[in-house]
Amino acid sequence: MRSPIENKGFEGFPPLPVKKYSVIYADPPWDYKGQLQHNGFGGRDTGGALRHYHTVKLDDLKGLSIENITADNAVLFMWSSSPHLDQAIDLGQSWGFDWKTVAFVWDKVRVNPGFYTMSQCELCLAFQKGSGLTPEAEIEQLVSKKRGKHSEKPVEVRDKINEMFPSLDKIELFSRVRLDNWDVWGLEVCDG
Repeated sequence: MRSPIENKGFEGFPPLPVKKYSVIYADPPWDYKGQLQHNGFGGRDTGGALRHYHTVKLDDLKGLSIENITADNAVLFMWSSSPHLDQAIDLGQSWGFDWKTVAFVWDKVRVNPGFYTMSQCELCLAFQKGSGLTPEAEIEQLVSKKRGKHSEKPVEVRDKINEMFPSLDKIELFSRVRLDNWDVWGLEVCDG
């Protein structure tokens, strides 16, 4: 039986799969309250999340029934933009995980305007549920890869997660691409 998502923030999203995952990888479509990015004071509009995909408010993200697809011992890797760091930790905890550390730091090689300093890095956080999991490989935290399309994450991070947990069931939430050896869920592509 599938768990329907009744939350208005997820209208149009498919139901979550009926399966338990040990590894969950998520890039939440953070709500920026309608704010658009720009290239400095008086600069031109360079877009924003709203121009590229459906964003979801934090309370709606918290309402997603991730506990229904999470194994007793699991790890969650979650991307967070710097302005959403506190929300990302709150979200991971609301999904039943304990905050652990920053798993990956992505050096985008190029800078964006930011608050106080120019933004060049994005963080992928690590959370655990239960006793967590022991990685099968030691993996470096830093990934230097020139940014691509808006919000597109480096494939190298997913590859590193595969090296860490090669034989475990994995799902990418809010995915935009089909993946080998991963289940995916989101508006743009879904196995569910």
